Amino acid sequence: MSSRLLAKNLKIKIYRTVILPVVLYGCETWSLTLQEERKLRVFENMVLKKIFGPRRDEVTGEWRRLHNEGLNDLYSSPNIVGVIKLRIMRRAGHVAPKGEERGVYRVLVGKTEGKTPLGRPRRRWADNIRMDLQEVGCGYMD
Repeated sequence: MSSRLLAKNLKIKIYRTVILPVVLYGCETWSLTLQEERKLRVFENMVLKKIFGPRRDEVTGEWRRLHNEGLNDLYSSPNIVGVIKLRIMRRAGHVAPKGEERGVYRVLVGKTEGKTPLGRPRRRWADNIRMDLQEVGCGYMD
C-alpha cells in the first residue's frame, strides 16, 4: 500500500475489494464495544495513511503526515464503523419478521440459559440494535 508504483485510485480499489471484505466478514452478527469500534477506526486510518502517504505543506514546504480529518476529506466513502452498523441494521430487518419461533431469531436475540456471571451484563446484539436505532433517531421498535 505504501508503494509509489501503484496509483492511489488502484490502491483504494484494492482496499475496497480485498481488505474490507476480509475485515468485515460476518460483521452482521457482531456486538461491538466502544473499544472495538476505536480499534477498527485506527485500522482504517492506518491503511488510509499508507495509501495516501505524506503531504507537502504549501506554506512551509515541509513534508507532514495527514491527520484524520484530512484522510476523511480525501477518502469519500463512509467509515468502517458506519458500514458495520448499516449491515447490522440490515440484518436486524431481515431477522425481525421471522418471529420468535425461528431458530435464527432465537440465536441472535435470545437470552442465555443458566447462571449469569457477576458484574455488568455483556452487551448483546439486540442491545446494539436498540442503541443504533436511538442514534439514528428512530427510537426502539419491536
